[in-house]
Amino acid sequence: MNITIFGHGHLAQAVGKNLAIGDNHVTYLTHEDHQPLGGLVILAVPYSAIDDIVSRYRQALSGKVVVDATNPIDFQTWQPVVPANSSSAQQLAQKLPDSKVLKAFNTATAASLTNGQLANGQPTQVLVAGDDEDAKQVLTSILKDSPLTVINVGGLARARELEALGLLELSLAFNKQLPIDGGFQIVK
Repeated sequence: MNITIFGHGHLAQAVGKNLAIGDNHVTYLTHEDHQPLGGLVILAVPYSAIDDIVSRYRQALSGKVVVDATNPIDFQTWQPVVPANSSSAQQLAQKLPDSKVLKAFNTATAASLTNGQLANGQPTQVLVAGDDEDAKQVLTSILKDSPLTVINVGGLARARELEALGLLELSLAFNKQLPIDGGFQIVK
C-alpha cells in the first residue's frame, strides 16, 4: 500500500519504519508539499499544523484513511488545547467528513516505536480509536509484520482518553520520571 506521512520528525520516522515493513511504500511530506497521497495518511506533525494540512489537502484526503498521531498539548504549560469533551481526532473528523479518521500512535514514544518494544522488553502497543472498523483493519493489517501490537480501543470518542494518556506519558518522560523508551501497557 502507498502510505503518506506528513512530518519528518522522530515520530514520523518511527511510525514510517514500522509501516514500511512488508510491501508498503512510505512517502514523507511537509504540509507545503503538493504530491498525490497514498491510501493511508498519517499526520505525525504538531497539532498546530493540522488546519493548514486540511485546508491544502481537504479534497485529496476524501475517501482516505487519515490517522491523527498528534498530541494536542501546549508545551509551555503542559495543558491540553482541546476541550475535555472533544479530541483533536474528533475535530479532524468534523473537518474531513469524507475521510475515515483514526487516532493512533500518540500513546507511544518515538523511541519505543522505533525499537518495537518498551524499556522492559515488552512489545510497544499501538492503541487505535475510530468509528470505521474497515479503516482500523487496514491499519492493523499493515502493521501485522511489524513488532508492534495493535489494540482496538473502540470508537473515535475514545480518542479523548488516548490524548489524555499521551499527555501524561509525554509529561512523565519530559520530567524524567519515565525513560524515553518507557510507556504504558495494557496487560491481558
